[in-house]
Amino acid sequence: MSWPAYPLDQLGTVSRGRSRHRPRDAAHLYGGPYPFVQTGDVKKAPLYLNEYTQTYSEAGLAQSKIWPKGTLCITIAANIAETAILDIEACFPDSIIGFIADPEKADTKFIKYLFDAILKQKMTRVSHGAAQDNLSQGKLLSFEFPVPNVVEQKRIASILSAYDDLIENNRRRIALLEETARLLYGEWFVHFRFPGHEHVKIVDGVPEGWTERKLSDLATTNPESYKKGKLPETLSYIDISSVSRGSINYKTDMLAADAPGRARRIAKHGDTIWSNVRPNLRAYSIVLNPDEKDVFSTGFTILRAKSVGKYFLYFLVTADKFVDHLVNHATGTSYPAVRPEDFEKADAVIPPDELIQAFEQFCEPIFRQIESLAKASRECAQARDLLLPRLMDGRLEVAA
Repeated sequence: MSWPAYPLDQLGTVSRGRSRHRPRDAAHLYGGPYPFVQTGDVKKAPLYLNEYTQTYSEAGLAQSKIWPKGTLCITIAANIAETAILDIEACFPDSIIGFIADPEKADTKFIKYLFDAILKQKMTRVSHGAAQDNLSQGKLLSFEFPVPNVVEQKRIASILSAYDDLIENNRRRIALLEETARLLYGEWFVHFRFPGHEHVKIVDGVPEGWTERKLSDLATTNPESYKKGKLPETLSYIDISSVSRGSINYKTDMLAADAPGRARRIAKHGDTIWSNVRPNLRAYSIVLNPDEKDVFSTGFTILRAKSVGKYFLYFLVTADKFVDHLVNHATGTSYPAVRPEDFEKADAVIPPDELIQAFEQFCEPIFRQIESLAKASRECAQARDLLLPRLMDGRLEVAA
């Protein structure tokens, strides 16, 4: 079966993002109420994009524009041909192109899946440059997209989006489960309303019997790394850009020969990974049953519990007080960063062992369920990706 092909601008409106001000990192442009979506946010997003790491002020908005909810974001620099559909109104820079479908000619979700299935690799080959990959709007519009009529587009997109809906539902359930454990951590270890607290004296602001320790007493930082030339032949690389608050969003499969020099760290089940760069963005996650081929960037500090429970450690180093410690010790202007020793010298108030053990017992079934949901999401993604090329090139017909 063959479908007629059209350039993108015959299927809807195509316009490039806007960020006129120079320098781009001028402080007065940021920190306001307007979401500012960047290429990394698009790459991290599943089908819909509603999370972002930066906002514009009124001054930022004045030199940009707001794109409406439902706009398909297409990256043309850094992360080439990544796509996500805005689930919010947002600004974005000229490294992103916005596509708004003509409802009589195209379905936005279908076009998004078409990029994922067929055009991403083709565009990456065409756009490869000497310094970094980039894709101009002109290059983008030089491609012709094979598309059926809009009714069939919607039928195909509904099949594929059913998988993404399940993945999104699992993501929300995971977030709620983790929040349950985090709330208990705050109740017991921040507000000191732990079981039996009524009978414990507060001495110098902390419960009697609790001790102040350095994090270096509680955890090992960066316990394992691959030696140069000893990476797995094929690996799944996890960079700091692929991690957001409490989640490893994606892995990049590659050959050892193609791996960047930063691909060195090893993390095991229960370790916490924390991005050294911009700690205010809270790019961290607990690692649950990693694959033996997973390799982590040296841009992470990896923390492995040695005298406390792994879940207690995870919530300790991701609590507001600890994040504030990292932010206050970050150095650098454009990309403030911390070092492993900044983790190690942090102070922590540690409760008696039996209270930590009680918390670990509470968390264990929660994180088993989180792990199960994450596995189900990976299986959904694999099933979707198997169907994707067959549906998008017409090999599989969809019944009316």
